[in-house]
Amino acid sequence: MKRHAVAASSESRSGGRALLILALLSLHLIWGSTYYAMRVALETLPPYSMGAARFSIAGALLLLVLRLRGAPLPKPREWLAAGAVGTLLLVMGNGFVVLAERSVDSGTAATIVATMPLWMAGIGWLWGERPKAQELIGLAFGFAGIVVLNGGGVSLRSIDGLFVLLAPVAWAVGSLWSRRLAMPAGLMSTACQMLVAGPLMFLVAALRGEELRGPVSSHSLFALGYLTVFGSLIAFSAYGYLLRKTRPLIATSYAYVNPLVALGIGTALGGEQLSARKLGACSLTAIGVLVVTLSRHGAAISRAEPVRVR
Repeated sequence: MKRHAVAASSESRSGGRALLILALLSLHLIWGSTYYAMRVALETLPPYSMGAARFSIAGALLLLVLRLRGAPLPKPREWLAAGAVGTLLLVMGNGFVVLAERSVDSGTAATIVATMPLWMAGIGWLWGERPKAQELIGLAFGFAGIVVLNGGGVSLRSIDGLFVLLAPVAWAVGSLWSRRLAMPAGLMSTACQMLVAGPLMFLVAALRGEELRGPVSSHSLFALGYLTVFGSLIAFSAYGYLLRKTRPLIATSYAYVNPLVALGIGTALGGEQLSARKLGACSLTAIGVLVVTLSRHGAAISRAEPVRVR
């Protein structure tokens, strides 16, 4: 009897490890590939119209699945909180990236967006969270990556360059603000954010006068479907699973892996130029994000309560 119990426990642990590895790989590869997928979708789809369709469909599907599993509907104030955060993360953060990728290549966009944890540290400093020396070193490395990118061949001084620089700032503000708001629980928060952001993005598209300038290509439709199913549904679910089952340091490792994936895919499939400058900027940004993440993870451990045996 004990032998069967030990075998079952071993199988359960191995199955759990396999699921964790699969979730981590999917997060790294999928979110790293969405930058190129957005470029493909933009070939025949307007920026905000594409984002509006993506998040409206994904949000509705996720809400339906959660309701079928018995999740309660959020309270009105939770909807308002999710809407405010969704506006910053999706309408502004994701929307700015899509606008930027009209002229900024996907690898460059991913490298700049990867600075989001650095902006969180910097904005947290303004909100009274005094940074440690290790965090300041990480900030210096990360923002040095942007300086390197902005020299020779990659200009961030255009309107699209401004959009991609503002995107991680909006994400950082939204992420920090979400900690102070009464958000819906678990994946319901993601569903609500997308369901509010989708209609708002349709409104922005209307105000921008977006319209189809010809037939939508099959490539753009496939990219939109990929972004909706894989980028929004599967990757977000994998991220939530990793946050529940692993340390935050592991779950957020996508921040310094995604730029490398985006650079590789953009070069292999999109014909984007892979230069030593881009690789150097990507490396500096990854080092900066890793240093800040390690510093914050260590601080969280030191503040944690002792484990109680139950």
